[in-house]
Amino acid sequence: MRRERVALLALLAGTAALYLWRLGDSGWANAYYSAAAQAGATSWKAWFFGSSDAANAITVDKTPASVWVMGLSARIFGVNAWSILVPQALMGVASVWLLYATVRRWFSPAAALISGAVLALTPVAVLMFRFNNPDALLVLLLVAGAYCVTRAIENASPWWLALAGAAVGFGFLTKMLQAFLVLPAFALAYLIAAPASIPKRLLHLAGAFGAMVVAGGWWIVAVELTPDRPYIGGSQTNSVLELALGYNGLGRLTGDEVGSVGGGRGWGTPGWSRLLSAEMSSQIAWLLPTAVVLLIAGLVMAKGRTRTALALWGGWLVVTGGVFSFMNGIIHSYYTVALAPAIAAIIGITATKLWERRAEPVAAAVLSGATALSAVQCYLLLATYAPTIAIIAMALGLLAAVGLVLSLRIAVPVALGAALLGPATYSVATAATPHEGAIPFAGPASGRGMRGGLGGGGGMGGLLGATTPSDEVVALLRSGSYRWAAATVGSNNAAGLQLASGLPVMAVGGFNGTDPAPTLEEFQELVRSGQIHYFVGASMGMGGNSGSDASRQIADWVADTFTATTVDGVTIYEMSA
Repeated sequence: MRRERVALLALLAGTAALYLWRLGDSGWANAYYSAAAQAGATSWKAWFFGSSDAANAITVDKTPASVWVMGLSARIFGVNAWSILVPQALMGVASVWLLYATVRRWFSPAAALISGAVLALTPVAVLMFRFNNPDALLVLLLVAGAYCVTRAIENASPWWLALAGAAVGFGFLTKMLQAFLVLPAFALAYLIAAPASIPKRLLHLAGAFGAMVVAGGWWIVAVELTPDRPYIGGSQTNSVLELALGYNGLGRLTGDEVGSVGGGRGWGTPGWSRLLSAEMSSQIAWLLPTAVVLLIAGLVMAKGRTRTALALWGGWLVVTGGVFSFMNGIIHSYYTVALAPAIAAIIGITATKLWERRAEPVAAAVLSGATALSAVQCYLLLATYAPTIAIIAMALGLLAAVGLVLSLRIAVPVALGAALLGPATYSVATAATPHEGAIPFAGPASGRGMRGGLGGGGGMGGLLGATTPSDEVVALLRSGSYRWAAATVGSNNAAGLQLASGLPVMAVGGFNGTDPAPTLEEFQELVRSGQIHYFVGASMGMGGNSGSDASRQIADWVADTFTATTVDGVTIYEMSA
């Protein structure tokens, strides 16, 4: 027991070191959410609704649970990169610990520690637990839900199952319908294994569903019943239900997303091979093929709690992976962090169980084959970036595969080291690379982060990255006292100005300029009443594949009505003149 505690502490300490090391190098990371956290640190109303600015023009295009955490941290510790990014790093450590605790309830310390290590060293997990997108909180809540389901199955506890439902409900408040992808796995595991009659199991599941609805629905009710609130970003009708079911819901599956600037086909062709594509594989696929092989073998060979656990984690992997593979709407490679806990648990549970049955030729062959597969996959993914390490990892993995067939104990640590060497190398590279912008990418290729910068045409910033304005521009924004120091098209353009000045900046049209917020008439009234000081020209294209063109109308009206001045290459209109 003491040795296990020491090993767990070492795992958690190593995870914390990896997730916190040089964390501040990423600056504001995703400035879109950092600006919302800044707003929440200033205004409780902005905090509650997840507004982009403290004057409450428009919200971010997600439900605000992750912004709540960052906003509270910024309110306590001040608005800076560390106060915004550290909460996600701590969520990562907590996720590793919760995964360990979940696996450990039914399986050996080795299975739990391997599961935790695999999760901690998955490159996309390292990326997202060092970043301020909502995915870090989502993963923590879903792993917490799996822990609660595991506890509920042990004695058919409706209370633990209700807690699982509440965790998924708060997951909905973090990233909407994506949280629901684990529900089939949770329900299946409870239905097949809880020690109660079928009617009672169904009743318990109904209660958990009710807990989920309450945990995720109270905020929606509050939003829909509040008349004086910011516009719901990402929607065309100022409705959070439309946002949840449309742009961030079914639209992600069908590709019919009003206001979208591009569908999922840019991130691998829809199909089972998408997760192994060039855009996705280096993020999550290091041990994905191995996990699939072990899952199939485990379901065939296992019984009792092992089969139940594999139904839970395997269902999570298959449903979530299937949706990511075939969805036609917007998808980014970092979404795959949601697969990491399932992959980690499957490998930890099944590998140790097969080793226990190593005297059986089939078990030894499956374990050996899975080890060889992980070695080859590691080489394929690492050969370009670190060819020497790739060769070493493959050689050790193939040697370990031979040793496992012969049931040599020394082959176990060699196999584990070979399997983790590749993702660990890529994870260290991820931690050593600053990541900024709306689309972060694990590994050393920091350019994939889509950084912002001063654009041509007298504009500023862009769709996916914020920029840091000059001191002269900041001084201009700080002159005078207005509800909004400035307005500009697009949330990332606004975020850069707002974070630098510390003053509210209106994001006209929301994230990509396609929301009808405000309309031209509403904007003109705000200008007439003296609530907006400046309009900052934006070089980003206004209007996506669909949605409102109100932002273009506003930009054209400003250009036709007010005199433009250029400050450090940025076009600015003073609308109070």
